[in-house]
Amino acid sequence: MRLIILTVLMVVLTFPSVSFAALDYGKQSLVGTDFSGSDLKGATFYLTDLQDANLSGCDLQNATLYGAKLKDTNLSNSNLKEVTLDSAVLDGTDLTNTNLEDSFAYSTQFENVRIQGADFTNVFLPKDVVREFCEDASGINPITKRETRETLECDYI
Repeated sequence: MRLIILTVLMVVLTFPSVSFAALDYGKQSLVGTDFSGSDLKGATFYLTDLQDANLSGCDLQNATLYGAKLKDTNLSNSNLKEVTLDSAVLDGTDLTNTNLEDSFAYSTQFENVRIQGADFTNVFLPKDVVREFCEDASGINPITKRETRETLECDYI
């Protein structure tokens, strides 16, 4: 038994870039947690408190952030493609250079969110949120090469 535990410990220490993908963090308090640069594809953060967490540079494709508290959370330079953000609270959240393409965020609360360089392609947002975002929208997403204003369709509101 000790040999198995030591072997697992050696593997974890040898390969520090452990994938957190497909893990369930639902209904947990992860205030201030540093996940930066992690592979979180398909992870579940259902009703999770991620206030002041660092999720910058993460791959969160297909993750569920339903009802998550993302106050002052750093999501910059992350892949949020096809993510469920429904009913999440983003207040002071940094979405700089984030790809949100095809994500679901209709009943998400957005307050004081930084969106420079974010890609909102095919993200259905309420018109009042789009209007507010278009007031400050700027930049080009470094991965998709799309302008934030174009992905929000600012010229059509």
